[in-house]
Amino acid sequence: MNRSLPCILIGALAGLTGVLSGCASLGDEGGSRLDLVKQRGELLCGVSGKIPGFSFLSPDGRYEGLDVDICRAMAAAFVGDSEKVQYRPLTAPERFTALRSGEIDLLSRNTTHTLSRDAVGGNGLSFAPVVFHDGQGLMVPADSGVNSLADLSGKAICVGSGTTTEQNLNDAFQSRDLPYKPIKYQDLNQVVGGYLQGRCAAMTSDRSQLAAARSGFADPQKHVILGDRISKEPLAPAVVGGDQRMSDAMSWVIYALIEAEERGITKANLTEMVEKAKADPSQAALRRFLGVDGGLGSKLDLPDDFVVQVIQATGNYGEIYARHLGPGSAVEIPRGANRLAENGGLMIAPPFT
Repeated sequence: MNRSLPCILIGALAGLTGVLSGCASLGDEGGSRLDLVKQRGELLCGVSGKIPGFSFLSPDGRYEGLDVDICRAMAAAFVGDSEKVQYRPLTAPERFTALRSGEIDLLSRNTTHTLSRDAVGGNGLSFAPVVFHDGQGLMVPADSGVNSLADLSGKAICVGSGTTTEQNLNDAFQSRDLPYKPIKYQDLNQVVGGYLQGRCAAMTSDRSQLAAARSGFADPQKHVILGDRISKEPLAPAVVGGDQRMSDAMSWVIYALIEAEERGITKANLTEMVEKAKADPSQAALRRFLGVDGGLGSKLDLPDDFVVQVIQATGNYGEIYARHLGPGSAVEIPRGANRLAENGGLMIAPPFT
């Protein structure tokens, strides 16, 4: 079977639904979706496209945001060009079907890593390391008199369907024995629309998405995000499960972004750091990380200097965060748990050895 054919076409030709979820093993034994991406010379990346700061279509027609830069980093590592990405905007209910069917290679769409999504008995996905530690919250009009989740007892709440958000909302109210009425929508824009039209007393989503949505309101100060955090939401990219090579490559691109920040390697000083590594044989760890001494990249079926290509394209994790969510950005979110571990956060990379 020709591995260059899109997975969804292969499935149609074979007439087997099972083929679709097995796209990772295209043709040859030991094949991977990574092979298909390289042959195509382009990454098909699933995003939301409607969340400022994470993935959003800018006025000039370009996708921007943290999730978008993760796609660009992957393309830089996989095919050597961060611009070789086709972005596929997907709603929450569409995203896993698009991944399993082969419509996309990789999902970078504010998706929470959960047991049911990870396990073979669930969606059977493989997740990369977390790129944003989040938590679900609730937003209400500032003049509503609502100060906590308990004040929403018996009220309508706008929520996205087919998401962990919907389940978390139910769990939070059920555990407190509080009644409520969920008003369900397909995507965040519809949730926001329902909320602004007064169809519900509050809207719920990840706190990052609430902040992103509020930034686009006519008067953001008239809306507040309650202090209640009703879930933990570790957001991470994902690929189809069972494809070890694709999963490994994806994971170590994320680790490279974090490790680069740990080492103080930025887009601006990258050339200097590479020259330093080349000139000093005693810098063994740095030489391995930047591919001066080869071997690590080949273990992932990537170029030995894949880290250099990634940092050239996007900068390190801290630079990506600052660009889209830091002070002065359109959606400013304090870094909090997304700081490096050495600075009190949760972001840390395993050794590049």
